[in-house]
Amino acid sequence: MPEQKLITIVTPCYNEGQNVDELHRRLSAVFDQLGDRYRFEVIAVENGSADDTYEKLLAVRARDPRWKIIQLSRNWSMEGGMTAGLARARGDAAVIMASDLQDPPEIIPQFVEKWEQGYENVYGVITRRPDESAFRRFAARMFYRIINRLSDTPVPRNASDFRLVDRKAYEAFNNLVERNRMVRAMWGFIGFRSCGVEHERAPRHAGVSHYRLLPIVDFAVRAILSSSYVPLKLMPFFGIACAALSSALLIGFGVRALFFGVPFDGFGTITSLVLMLFALLFIFLGILSEYIGMIYTESRHRPSYIVRSVHGMDAEDAATK
Repeated sequence: MPEQKLITIVTPCYNEGQNVDELHRRLSAVFDQLGDRYRFEVIAVENGSADDTYEKLLAVRARDPRWKIIQLSRNWSMEGGMTAGLARARGDAAVIMASDLQDPPEIIPQFVEKWEQGYENVYGVITRRPDESAFRRFAARMFYRIINRLSDTPVPRNASDFRLVDRKAYEAFNNLVERNRMVRAMWGFIGFRSCGVEHERAPRHAGVSHYRLLPIVDFAVRAILSSSYVPLKLMPFFGIACAALSSALLIGFGVRALFFGVPFDGFGTITSLVLMLFALLFIFLGILSEYIGMIYTESRHRPSYIVRSVHGMDAEDAATK
């Protein structure tokens, strides 16, 4: 009888103490469902929580050795948690999911079925977000529209980080070294055969949302800029357009002054144009400063996460990726 393939579950955990036991229960049910064909391990990345998440994870590991724990030195965001977990994955495939149970574990068998059909990147496509505000849904639509227009490797609309990736895919991901990263956009750059599985995003099982507007906006801006050079390429075109407009106005005012004299009116128009040009200038300087800041971050070569302790696997080096 051939050896069963191993599937690694990677789940970052930040202040999810109220969800850990339910996550374990529901994942165990999925493991039992697929246990005749696959073996499973869980890499839970404790991401600098301020509650009892770490203690709850240790308690789960004490009764279920399939669970492996990575404790990070502080909160390194969802991106850092996913990166840390994938760096330690050893399965034939890895499933990335949130620990707040908004990514339903019961969808995993559908991911596995697509993987068995030959797909190497099976991602969740959210059809409905019942617990999110109308503003957040609108912002998400606008974000995907912008990034897909600008990026050479578009992100499928409403695709989430919840996905199954083949070993070849996540090993390729582990070889990417940039620090400014939006993980769900990086899979498109890597390639491989991909497909989506539609599902409704569930409300949080317990606890409070970690959504904060300003950090999300900052993340979205950096995600767009890290995925595309189009904003830089557009700047010369705006410059040419403004120069052409200025030249046309200069010729027009010169002809008018030659034949009709110099009128006093038009001061407001000129002032408005000057203000508009300065506004464009500062917008472009802002875009340039973001790119320069990202270059500075990359040049320091600091890690995307730092490990404080591990349970159930070799400690290896403390700082990776």
